[in-house]
Amino acid sequence: NKYGHDKVAQIITFGTMAARAVIRDVGRALGYSYPYCDQIAKMVPFGFDLNQTLKEVPEFDQLYKLDDQAKRLIDLGKKLEGVVRHASTHACGLVISNESLTESVPLQYPTQNDGSIVTQYEMHSIEDLGLLKMDLLGLKNLTIIEDTLSRIYKVRNKSLKTENIPLDDKKTYQLFQQGATTSVFQLESDGMKRYLKQLKPSNFEDVIAMVALYRPGPMEFIPKYMKGKFNPESIRYLHPDLKPILENTYGIMVYQEQLMKVAQKIAGFSLSEADILRKAVGKKIMKLLLEQKEKFINGAIGKGTKKEVAEKLWEWVLPFARYGFNKSHSTCYAMIAYWTAYLKVNYSVEFMAAVLTSEKNDTEKIAILIDECQKMEIKVLPPDINESFKFFSVVPNENKIRFGLLAIKNVGQNVVEAIVTERKANGPFLSITDFISRVGAQNLNKRSLESLIKTGAFDKFEERSSLLFNLERLLEWSREQRKNKENGQRGLFDEAQSDDSPIKLDEAPPLSEKEILTWEKELLGLYISSHPLEEFKEILTKKTLPLSKVALSVSGRSVKIGGIISSIKKIITKKGQPMLFVKLEDQTDKVELVVFPTLTAQNQEVLQENKIVIVNGRVDNRTGEPKVVCNDVQELVKEN
Repeated sequence: NKYGHDKVAQIITFGTMAARAVIRDVGRALGYSYPYCDQIAKMVPFGFDLNQTLKEVPEFDQLYKLDDQAKRLIDLGKKLEGVVRHASTHACGLVISNESLTESVPLQYPTQNDGSIVTQYEMHSIEDLGLLKMDLLGLKNLTIIEDTLSRIYKVRNKSLKTENIPLDDKKTYQLFQQGATTSVFQLESDGMKRYLKQLKPSNFEDVIAMVALYRPGPMEFIPKYMKGKFNPESIRYLHPDLKPILENTYGIMVYQEQLMKVAQKIAGFSLSEADILRKAVGKKIMKLLLEQKEKFINGAIGKGTKKEVAEKLWEWVLPFARYGFNKSHSTCYAMIAYWTAYLKVNYSVEFMAAVLTSEKNDTEKIAILIDECQKMEIKVLPPDINESFKFFSVVPNENKIRFGLLAIKNVGQNVVEAIVTERKANGPFLSITDFISRVGAQNLNKRSLESLIKTGAFDKFEERSSLLFNLERLLEWSREQRKNKENGQRGLFDEAQSDDSPIKLDEAPPLSEKEILTWEKELLGLYISSHPLEEFKEILTKKTLPLSKVALSVSGRSVKIGGIISSIKKIITKKGQPMLFVKLEDQTDKVELVVFPTLTAQNQEVLQENKIVIVNGRVDNRTGEPKVVCNDVQELVKEN
């Protein structure tokens, strides 16, 4: 609207077939089953091509040699790897022209035609034409912040704005120092948490520096940065003019802006000349770099620096400048990191409810977040027909979060909206009879009602066993109600419309805790009311290594681990024998077990989903994704 519809377009991007994608695509074309192809694709470490994987991942190489299907799949994959697969729209690239774009660029509708226009040239060609390419980056963290502020207003009647968040909050810096940064933007990786505990950030400059330094290359300077922070006497400056430029980063050049300032102050560069130096160093353009070296040294001599010092300065500048990060970019990211940390520590329940809502479609991530809630002493409650909304919600005046109805499998948007709208209009539901008469058969079906019962949404009214045993009766009553309303007639069950005359439910046998937990896992993606391993907690703590520690183990080390089998994928080897990839989880993490044919045949009864097992095995983390090659497996039951 601002620049003209004919002058603005999004930019096309071409997706190529990387190693994992090519395995899945070729497998689909060959008619192989998806689980089979998916399991092979997951053996390829990120960043590896197929040839590299064959050389460095023994299981992959073994499969290639033993399984004819896998060999054919991988051989065809090698031929197609790197080929352009599809066109899509660049996530944030935008081109803006001062004249109609059709004068310089061919245009098209995107593959998923949403009414927008994209260029037919990708971003590098757009830049080479001299057009202005902008990157507008959308971050879900900004949505999380906005959602948190909205919840704070609703729950606490407090209007908080990000621009009013103080940058010297002690609790926020304590959170950084403890490395408790799960869900904190840019700071939640294990490596970053480790460095934060060592660095103990005490001011906003430390946060900016960590965002800039925690990348391949500049990470090597983090120990030096820490040394300068905790031992200022150790800092040495090659030139007195360096001190005002580098003292905020303890004598280390972290940012591109510092390089430009050094060139300006010591060698007399203009800012535009300093920017050319920044580009030459950052992009390793040799010809330009040699020109800049001469210019820098001569400029420094011209400003009174001795030649040997000027040369030493140039050699000192290079390694830092090569990894220099844009400080303005790092500051923006650090600001969002600080805001999320501030909200996490000061408005914990509202923040975690917002984060859970943002990850509502990722059950693995939700399990990690609920574990984080437990560490923060926030209780995550199962769904409740009178307290749950569409998404995760805060229970007012309590340190609790209520599961959202839309997170329940088989419960669709229409059902949830009907429940929440009816409750808002006419108050809480008083009984199962009241619920069914008010929500009605047009919104309820057998699967959605069954899922609501199994996840405990009606626990305040009746036992789950009783409701499930009488499910058909409840649905029949609901259908009868609807039919009578449509015909304007009284029905057989009309006397049961009030809470005084509930639907008569037959007695049902009680449910075991195992059944309840299995349903929670199936329909919510995780265990809520308890955990199947809870009764074995003591023995597992004494006898086994927590799965969260497996990744830290040395490749080849023997370990004893325990947990519950959450999923199993079976493949058939060349010799026609079954080999298993088993997902094992405990209350700390998950790990994949590789079970070779001999062991699979010997332990068919034990190697089943939802069985609790103890495993002896060998760690293999050469691919970057730790696995345990299984040597022995036993079922863990109360009796043994």
